[in-house]
Amino acid sequence: MNPFWCISVFDNPEAGLLGNIAAVILLEKPLPEPEMQQLAADINQPATTFLWPGDDGSYHVRWFAPDEEIGLCGHGTLAAVAALQKKVTLRTSRDELTGEIHADNFASMNLSAIPVTGRPEPPAGLADALGVSVKGYFTTDNKHIVLLEDEETLVNMEPDFGALRKIDVFGYTVTAPGDTSDFVSRTLVPHVGQLEDHATGSSHAALTPFWADRLNKTQLMAIQRSTRGGQFSCRLDNSRVVLKGHYTILVEGSLRT
Repeated sequence: MNPFWCISVFDNPEAGLLGNIAAVILLEKPLPEPEMQQLAADINQPATTFLWPGDDGSYHVRWFAPDEEIGLCGHGTLAAVAALQKKVTLRTSRDELTGEIHADNFASMNLSAIPVTGRPEPPAGLADALGVSVKGYFTTDNKHIVLLEDEETLVNMEPDFGALRKIDVFGYTVTAPGDTSDFVSRTLVPHVGQLEDHATGSSHAALTPFWADRLNKTQLMAIQRSTRGGQFSCRLDNSRVVLKGHYTILVEGSLRT
């Protein structure tokens, strides 16, 4: 029997923002990869976070969507911090993430900033597939950033995911200045089953330095304008990003593995 949680993170119930749900499973030792993938498919949440203890008090972490492994899952990381209820270090094959608990069901996570790597012309067909005018296009080592004119354009955008799948780009972080926040965004992942993510920590690891540079400030508040919606407190600390958000533990129990 392994401790198990389902946790909504980056939510704001009072504002009607439901956040993103991750399952968290605490293991004694790692499971075979096919077994972790099957569990994630059976649990069928946007992400399932698998944790097991390291030798130094830290935890190893891997994240799986129902259909494939996730290289970096911010909301799955914050859910792990909320599940463990303590200051923690999480180790992946590429990065070391830290997190801590704050008062009133808030948690924070610290991860590497994702910088812009280039500013090419948008891919052919992208603006038509999004159905909006693209103001700027920026590549990163994660999802590429698509800049729009304003929040209204972003909210009313109706992507053609079939057309987006014809473009050889994994995903897009579409963003614009916010009306009541520093910036807003939507995360589109046309090549996987979910298509649009609800509240995306990895996107904000790129959007925080992107908007910090444009707004000349290192502390920002952001809203993800998905159907569920998410709220992020973002801070740029040199080459690191600190993301803080509210969490709600929806399910807590044990899982047979």
